[in-house]
Amino acid sequence: MENTTIANCIAYGQEQLGSCSDSAKLDAQILLGFALNKERTYLLTWPEKELTKQTLQQYLVLLQRRIVGEPIAYIVGVQEFWSLPFRVSPVTLIPRPDTEILVELVLEHWCDLEKLHCLDLGTGTGAIALALASEQPTWQIDAVDFNVDAVKLAQQNAHDLKLTQVNIFHSNWFSALTERKFDVIVSNPPYIDALDENLSQGDVRFEPESALVADENGLGDIKHIAQQALNFLNIQGALYFEHGFEQGEAVRNILNSLGYTNAQTVRDFNGHERITWAKLRNGSIVN
Repeated sequence: MENTTIANCIAYGQEQLGSCSDSAKLDAQILLGFALNKERTYLLTWPEKELTKQTLQQYLVLLQRRIVGEPIAYIVGVQEFWSLPFRVSPVTLIPRPDTEILVELVLEHWCDLEKLHCLDLGTGTGAIALALASEQPTWQIDAVDFNVDAVKLAQQNAHDLKLTQVNIFHSNWFSALTERKFDVIVSNPPYIDALDENLSQGDVRFEPESALVADENGLGDIKHIAQQALNFLNIQGALYFEHGFEQGEAVRNILNSLGYTNAQTVRDFNGHERITWAKLRNGSIVN
């Protein structure tokens, strides 16, 4: 590149990423801003500013990582969720906008309660638990993950966001939870079938398989959580799942068969069934 102004570098990056990204210009801007350690507004304000050789080289390396498909969030180490910046790494899933629907639903259903005990199973970056805590600081929120590195990452996010009232610790689903009852349990568990062709496409190629894949056609972990949650929910407590876009009916059937009541599914921003929830019926049998 002979002309290494900010504007020209963005145009070059957009051209290079055009065949591998639906947001090539935005990706180029984010990567260039990361290389410069500047916000996007700086790029727009100073389009004629020249890059140093060192910065240009760093930018080209970042572009190459994106060209081979590595997610932007992993490259820059941050992903926004619920208007909050979350550190991310390949040990966890990248928080996605559709998951905000789960947060919205819980807040809509329970916002009148000043005191509420909530559990986030498989917290990953801590996105769901910390988003809820940012809106409801008086709620008691526990968040667990089986991956020790994910627990450390979520704890760091809690520290960065000054939401350290959230109790984040290591547990394989409910294994470390004894003698506890919750009003709300939420989970975005693995729900993709191991043979799903989408596992070899897009961003998920770089995400941890353990956070994506479940047995029984992707429903194994959902079944396990729903069954075990009977022992940990207060009467009239509620269980919320994020799941695959074709799994809504199956998840409703699982919940209804276990003694939950009136299982309902909410659609995502693309109109797909994405979040299913139900309450624990009075007098449900706990196995």
